[in-house]
Amino acid sequence: MIYGNIYHEKTYAFLPPRIQEALAFARSHDLGELPKGRNEIAGDDLYVNIAHYTTGERSEKIWEAHRAYIDIHVLATGTERIDVSHMERMEMGAYEEDKDFVPAEGDVTSSTIMRPGDFLICFPVDVHRSGVKVDAPAPLKKGIFKVKVE
Repeated sequence: MIYGNIYHEKTYAFLPPRIQEALAFARSHDLGELPKGRNEIAGDDLYVNIAHYTTGERSEKIWEAHRAYIDIHVLATGTERIDVSHMERMEMGAYEEDKDFVPAEGDVTSSTIMRPGDFLICFPVDVHRSGVKVDAPAPLKKGIFKVKVE
């Protein structure tokens, strides 16, 4: 997991090129204005899913992990809490290859409050639960960049 802000470009210059490309896209596009759903950047190697939803209680949200893609959550509007935990500390479900989705159950190891411009990179070992309310349920818009694992 790496937490940062898309405008601290020099700080994250060490990241791999595809991740740099995703962050550059986030800096140069208004994610809140892009159409909901999948938006192409570099085919299956890099794309962004635009999501609009309302945050809620932890009990309403699901834990997930991925194998084929790294997730980069970038908030456009609103605030949300994203919980994370290491895979080895969780009870992992069966991998659904067609969705690149692994459900999980367990306890929060860490939590990050996301605000516009913030990003959270979740690698395949980072189980995450997004959409958790900060103070009260609230609407948000965000991009979830999908970077194919090399």
